[in-house]
Amino acid sequence: MRANQTEMESDAEKPLWRAMRPGDLEEVCRIAVGVHPGLPERQEVFEEKFRLFPAGCFALEQGGSLVGYAISHPWTLFEIPPLDAILERLPPSPDCLYLHDVAVIPAARGCGAAAQLMDRLCLLASREGVGFIALASVYGTGRFWRAMGFAAASSDRLAEKLQSYGPSACYMVKKLSL
Repeated sequence: MRANQTEMESDAEKPLWRAMRPGDLEEVCRIAVGVHPGLPERQEVFEEKFRLFPAGCFALEQGGSLVGYAISHPWTLFEIPPLDAILERLPPSPDCLYLHDVAVIPAARGCGAAAQLMDRLCLLASREGVGFIALASVYGTGRFWRAMGFAAASSDRLAEKLQSYGPSACYMVKKLSL
């Protein structure tokens, strides 16, 4: 009985993804500043992405506190929205789900949150009828994303578009089986 109770307590402390709510955006921005200090984005950018596609915005919660977030939206493969840019609208015929940003505070990492997020994103992409998830890997996280099933894609056009994401940025794509 005691071991089972310990497992239940441990599960209760694991971070879990949920749908983002408008009231989360201020905390999302605070986490973004802490996790991505070299890649700043205005709060309006997060607010717009949430307004345009709330189904692609997730909050990672642990013990009643926000410890991470993920923002995704339908987009066009091999097109990269500039960092800190207002989109104005989503493309009329998207072919991928673009993972614009994911950030988890250091204390909440290593608990399986990335795998949970990928499950959610794959399901969402399937519901949206798109066959790919794309992202710009930053801070040398390519190995991490490869372990999640992504592969690097490159071209001169992509290199130019990646400049706002920093010198180590790499465009990566995960092909989904629909």
